[in-house]
Amino acid sequence: MQLSRRGILLVVSGPSGVGKGTLIKGVRVKYPAIRLSVSCTTRDSRPGEREGEDYFFVSLDEFARMREAGELLEWAEVYPGLNYGTPRGPVEEALARGEDIVLEIDDQGARQVRRVMGERAVLVFVAPPSFAELHRRLADRGTESPEQLRARLTTARTEIANLGAYDYVIVNDQIEPATQRLEAVLLAEQSAPRAVDWEALRSALLAEADQVLGQVATEVSTDG
Repeated sequence: MQLSRRGILLVVSGPSGVGKGTLIKGVRVKYPAIRLSVSCTTRDSRPGEREGEDYFFVSLDEFARMREAGELLEWAEVYPGLNYGTPRGPVEEALARGEDIVLEIDDQGARQVRRVMGERAVLVFVAPPSFAELHRRLADRGTESPEQLRARLTTARTEIANLGAYDYVIVNDQIEPATQRLEAVLLAEQSAPRAVDWEALRSALLAEADQVLGQVATEVSTDG
């Protein structure tokens, strides 16, 4: 009996520098069929970036139209004129086809997706083993000024405070074990009732059960 399965929307969030992308990459190496959600942005494309693969590049007017029409799962204005968002259509189409899709996003965006998608979205929070370790990782990147580093850490504290809104929490203390835990979440959710057509399975099994029980009852009656 074939069990029909719906796609999984895996929303992976956590502070900047915690290693979300590394864990996702590790899982996709083993499960290459998992799709990455492609965001839209109002910024210009950069050399080497491809439409529909890196981003969907849209105008400010088009972004506003998509937002007002409810075509975005989440969106944020980084600063005036620079917007990012997750198109709803491609995500829902992939899920309807039974494809799994992963969305790497910040805490604010993750909670927006939950409000739109409800329990169809599986929220995973990637946490650092300690706040001091997160500070070290961010500082070692050497990409932020002291002011920017402080801002990222302040944001990280706010995101950690919202940890209770998530379905799963993974502490990224070591890459390999943390990647395995993210893989375990994916595998568990693929068999969860919200991801399978359990009603059709139940109906088929109950119908077959009635048939088998009827046959058994006939055999018992005949033997008697």
